[in-house]
Amino acid sequence: MKVLITGATGYIGGRLVPLLLAEGHSVRVLVRDTKRLKARAWAKEVEVSQGNIHDPASLDSALEGIEAAYYLVHSMCTGPDFAERDRIGAQNFVRSGKDLKQVVYLGGILPGGGEGEDSAHLSSRAEVGNILRGGLPTTEIRAGPIIGSGSASFEMVRYLTERLPAMVAPKWIVNMVQPIAVDEVLAYLVGVLGRSDALGVIDVGTEPVSFRDMMMGYAKVRGLPRVIIPLPVLAPRLAALWVGFVTPIPNCLAVPLVEGMVRPVVGDMTRSRELFPDIRPQPYREAVAAALESTRHQEVVTRWSDSLGRDETFRLEDSKGLVREVRIRLVDASQEEVFRSFTSIGGERGWLVWEWAWELRGLIDQFLGGPGLRRGRRHPTEVSPGEVVDFWRVEEVERPNLFRLRAEMKVPGQAWLQWEATKEGGKTRLIQAALFRPRGFLGWIYWYGAYPFHAFIFDGLIDAIAKDAETGHWHS
Repeated sequence: MKVLITGATGYIGGRLVPLLLAEGHSVRVLVRDTKRLKARAWAKEVEVSQGNIHDPASLDSALEGIEAAYYLVHSMCTGPDFAERDRIGAQNFVRSGKDLKQVVYLGGILPGGGEGEDSAHLSSRAEVGNILRGGLPTTEIRAGPIIGSGSASFEMVRYLTERLPAMVAPKWIVNMVQPIAVDEVLAYLVGVLGRSDALGVIDVGTEPVSFRDMMMGYAKVRGLPRVIIPLPVLAPRLAALWVGFVTPIPNCLAVPLVEGMVRPVVGDMTRSRELFPDIRPQPYREAVAAALESTRHQEVVTRWSDSLGRDETFRLEDSKGLVREVRIRLVDASQEEVFRSFTSIGGERGWLVWEWAWELRGLIDQFLGGPGLRRGRRHPTEVSPGEVVDFWRVEEVERPNLFRLRAEMKVPGQAWLQWEATKEGGKTRLIQAALFRPRGFLGWIYWYGAYPFHAFIFDGLIDAIAKDAETGHWHS
């Protein structure tokens, strides 16, 4: 079939595209930033349409000639009006997709089969499903927490269990949910395509377990002794803020994940078993073991942080209003070694120098509502446009010359950190530039106020990168 995928650079969409191509389907993707596809192995095998579901003109163009479409977008981290944005996006899709034979939408299992009234997130997901099913022939797959390397649910369980040997938790921790391995979600998404008998709602998941069991199950797989004591309180908002503090998951994701477990969330698997008898969701612990194995072997294909979240973005396209701090070193290492050194910073490896200062800046950003350093990076050495590195997002990677990070921390302006490596004789010229476009008077105050700190931190950073390249420490 001729298929459109929205959300193709997200966690599920990025894994779904190659599966549909392998099945022989013709795939078109709708993306906001085409440069984010550059490093995808399948980029040259798909047709690319630039735009988004809130731009009717680009949506009309993307859906032209399309038989079936996957709706894999949500506005959860775009602000308090996310439900309204999701509503408008779904309505736009119904208007533009009037000729579609099938829409496949990935939603969430609802408490008691209802409308998710305890969770603004689940209510919004349910509303989007209702809009799509009310206007187009739609298959709505409702899944519980998705367990896979890099998924938000898995990362939340992993960090909570790894970092807290003992904890007290609200009583909702014993509520039952139905997790499911990411590979099985993908199998359902591929399997329903083109099947008229699969229209309507299909719940998918493994046997019910409590969230406490999810953490204890993870601990069992990892061989970690853990103690979890439920308390007779609910406190979902407080618990979500705690999750956002302890784990890399930001509050905009942690709050809906926690609110979705305030009541038991167990679906009816009858229909999925009847339609797909060959798909047998594996037990939760097996899904955890598989996710850990992929993480251990650095085979995290996509990550929860791949999504841009907000529609608004910016790029370093001109020098108007731009201020710079540029530092240059001549490095006794090859161009490739220098490139690998500066593209492997951040995440678990850290920032090579003044680590306490980076951590303090991350805590301040987290306090101000930014991502801080919690997000890390998908892979310790590989990096692609659109991925995150702590509180930066990768804007450009041109091997072995250029690496540019765009700031997503809270600052009064737009900021970038960039490195270039060029051959010079038998050595390599390393150029490091901190770039900032101030927003108003406060932006200028911020820039010049931070200047003395930059003198130490950025001098130390470029020297550490040079030494790192010369000694080959990026290998470790």
